Amino acid sequence: MDNRDKPYDTELLHSMYDYLCAHGDCYYIEYNGVLVGDVSLRDSGEIAIMICKEYQNKHIGRRCVIDMLKLAKEKEMAKVTANIYSFNAQSRRMFLSVGFRQTDEEWYEYAL
Repeated sequence: MDNRDKPYDTELLHSMYDYLCAHGDCYYIEYNGVLVGDVSLRDSGEIAIMICKEYQNKHIGRRCVIDMLKLAKEKEMAKVTANIYSFNAQSRRMFLSVGFRQTDEEWYEYAL
């Protein structure tokens, strides 16, 4: 997610999910019975998604982002944003392919 060499420890994960759940909608992503990632839509309209490397390129992320766009529309948000690190070319391509446009070096936006 953020180019870390080591996985998050349990304490950091708990604080991250507590924050996300308190400030929006956060979902675990399950694929064929396996927990493979998470996706969130913050109250501010920012989407964040993480998919385990071995489950990428299966259109899981794309489907989840599309579902978050539907949720944002139901919540009557005007736009959705995503902060995508410059080294994450694969994620950038996926967000562009579903209709986001780049607004800054690491920011993307989708008008609803």
